[in-house]
Amino acid sequence: MPVTAQPHQSRRRRRRGVLLAAATVVTAGALAAAALPASANADANRHGHGNGHGHGHGQGRYQDVQLLSFNDLHGNLEPPAGSSGRVTEVQPDGTTKTVDAGGVEYLATHLREARKGNRYSVTAAGGDMVGASPLLSGLFHDEPTIEALNQLDLDVTSVGNHEFDEGARELARLQKGGCHPTEGCYTDKRFKGADFPYLAANVLDEKTRKPILKPYWVWKKSGVKVGFIGVTLEGTPDIVSAEGVKGLAFKDEVETINKYAKELQRQGVKSIVALIHEGGFPASTSYNYDCDAPGAGDGVSGPIVDIAKNITPQVDALVTGHTHNAYVCTIPDPAGKPRMVTSAASFGRLYTDTTLTYDRRTGDIARTSVKSANHVVTRDVPKAPDMTRLIDKWGTLAAPIGNRPVGHISADISRDGTESPLGDLIADAQLAYGRSQDPETDLALMNPGGIRAPLTYAASGAEGDGVVTYAEGFTVQPFANTVNLKDYTGAQLVQVLKEQVSGPNEAAPKILQISSGLTYTLDLTKTGADRVVADSIRLNGAPLDPSATYRVASNSFLAGGGDGFPTLNQGANELVGADDLAALEQYLTANSSAADPIEPPAADRITVVQ
Repeated sequence: MPVTAQPHQSRRRRRRGVLLAAATVVTAGALAAAALPASANADANRHGHGNGHGHGHGQGRYQDVQLLSFNDLHGNLEPPAGSSGRVTEVQPDGTTKTVDAGGVEYLATHLREARKGNRYSVTAAGGDMVGASPLLSGLFHDEPTIEALNQLDLDVTSVGNHEFDEGARELARLQKGGCHPTEGCYTDKRFKGADFPYLAANVLDEKTRKPILKPYWVWKKSGVKVGFIGVTLEGTPDIVSAEGVKGLAFKDEVETINKYAKELQRQGVKSIVALIHEGGFPASTSYNYDCDAPGAGDGVSGPIVDIAKNITPQVDALVTGHTHNAYVCTIPDPAGKPRMVTSAASFGRLYTDTTLTYDRRTGDIARTSVKSANHVVTRDVPKAPDMTRLIDKWGTLAAPIGNRPVGHISADISRDGTESPLGDLIADAQLAYGRSQDPETDLALMNPGGIRAPLTYAASGAEGDGVVTYAEGFTVQPFANTVNLKDYTGAQLVQVLKEQVSGPNEAAPKILQISSGLTYTLDLTKTGADRVVADSIRLNGAPLDPSATYRVASNSFLAGGGDGFPTLNQGANELVGADDLAALEQYLTANSSAADPIEPPAADRITVVQ
């Protein structure tokens, strides 16, 4: 298998001035256990509260609560392009097919249809609602996405690492409202902020040692109470620019959730859901893969497994995210009892529908009856008219900037794989830019998590097939990084390549995308730093000289040691260049035309042994 680039590597979001039914595909659900006790079912049915999603209005002992959830939207209001807008589905015969998915116009229709007949329904999210957003939202500091989430009737979300791309002050503005401090108001109406609470239980102000936003929130309806605790991954400072997390402390996820679970219990809230912006890696990329085979949680790995196994049994379900994967698993809690853990991929392509059976007598969730399934946000349903109006409003403002052609391509240029064609293209663009600033520039390095979408040949609007618009380039690289030049020794460069697969990156390698002329072998049959075959590293056919100096171009996030590359922070003679998107734009414009478009690079610079 190719090494999967982690989707969470972050940098500051790009800043720009102004100038943005009802069929569902149902997965195989996961059951913690078969059903409620017979007496409970009988009691529920007498009062019109069966175990399904049809609910009467009586006050029986057991009440089903519908929890709809999603994560990692990243401002994708319009349907994502290419592979970012598809999911893989396992068929009954074991084969797979891909399904086009996503787009807030369709997500709204699916969620609204799912809520029908469910008086007790709450909608929650697992973070990264904004950040690394396409131009339609990112150009306006994600105000369009907050407006869309308000209209979606989102009830609550945790923060994710991307909520800190522009710092705590900007996050507070998204929560409370107000016009942007430097760019002002984008329309004639004052931005009112999120109608839903952002939860940040483990993000503390370093001075006050208190959470910067609410740590938890309680949903209430007709005597039913469910508490939500929200956290982001403790490692957020490692994957966000230093400026974005300045003055903040990020605490352990498990300790924080356990602390506030006790506080909720003291307040009489016995039913608790944790919203955790950290996730796992299922053994299959199919969204409806059974990750409870052969046993509970056996088909998923990664950080969320240890987290789930250590969070107090007082928490009844975990809504997770961050890894952009899809899973519905039951992972044993510290008492050894199965507990539901879900993730709905990313970009609004899926949503999760979980049934929590609330026991009015105890105030707790009957964990043996929790069931859950992921559903595809298919595009074969009517578009939600209010979302269409929202997209049209912001799209009209964005069009003068976004529709400008910047280059031409002959086919889709993918970001998939250990080394991707688009990764090569961006690295080559940064090398060309570096040489325009300093002819002695030798190579360029690009982190895969900074590549947010593919370049697709099919036209996204009226520009024509093969035309790359500024909006499409923005979607690929939506961060305000600069292209920086630094000097490194050959020995330091070897160490950088080893850091791809060792230290914090050992469990989930982050393989840097490399410019033309740099080659080496990656042996995935080995472990740790040994996976980089040191004597295979060549630059323009010659081995690296450990004592020689090499001039390297990279984005400012990487140059600062981001994504677990501390050696990149040790370079000398730094030259801070222009915006990384400008570098890509210049490269596309200089090297392509309608008659001579750029072809996808071969992605053959890294030899992968598996």
